[in-house]
Amino acid sequence: MKRWILLAVIALLGISLMAGILDEIKARGYIIMGTEATFPPFEFRNEKNEVVGFDIDIGRKIAEALGVELKIIDMPFDSLIPSLVTKKIDMAIAAMTITEERKKSVSFSDSYFRAGQVIVVRKGYPPIKTLEELKGKKVAVQQGTTGDLIVSEIEGVQISRFTRFTDAFLELMNKRVDAVVLDFAPARAYVAMYPQLIITSDVLSEEEYGIAVRKEDTDLLEFINDVLRTMKKSPYDLLVEKWFSQ
Repeated sequence: MKRWILLAVIALLGISLMAGILDEIKARGYIIMGTEATFPPFEFRNEKNEVVGFDIDIGRKIAEALGVELKIIDMPFDSLIPSLVTKKIDMAIAAMTITEERKKSVSFSDSYFRAGQVIVVRKGYPPIKTLEELKGKKVAVQQGTTGDLIVSEIEGVQISRFTRFTDAFLELMNKRVDAVVLDFAPARAYVAMYPQLIITSDVLSEEEYGIAVRKEDTDLLEFINDVLRTMKKSPYDLLVEKWFSQ
């Protein structure tokens, strides 16, 4: 093979290897977002059964910046990272706390929201104000969430794990558990919908939410971070006001 032909082949191979997930997404015309739509105001279904929320709007901003459509797959929270790794979705935006354990499997964007866990009980029952007071109690959590991880570290707690938070709250309202532990924003949303429930603790932890992508998709991660930085200059504040002002 002539030298110039060989060099051309090598150059083409180099371009092919450099092409990342962004080129693939643009070619197909859509980006696939995984979420778990029972977590208002971040992601939930409205009266038309459409998946909406703060995280969904962020996903739409990313798709819009890419010039593609946003496709949303609603799935159990603990399926999000496995679905990323197996390439069923391109990104997971689901009020997911950035943790060292999750970083072993995926990469996270810059933090886009600061959150924390709280305790919810039924009105009229003794308030539970600290994690220590959960000892000897029956507690419902959503499987794989930060609430699950925190409660799992407390000895003497009987934990009931559910795929969706709605089931955890149903367990509480049916008096089969004493408390639910979850993020403050959705806890406030659920308590507003169900006045027989009440938040009895202060915020018990400090967490940062991030958008998860595959470790090898560095071009997508960089693009998402650029979008987040741009949003925080103004549109981001508008989304915060839209979903958290009431």
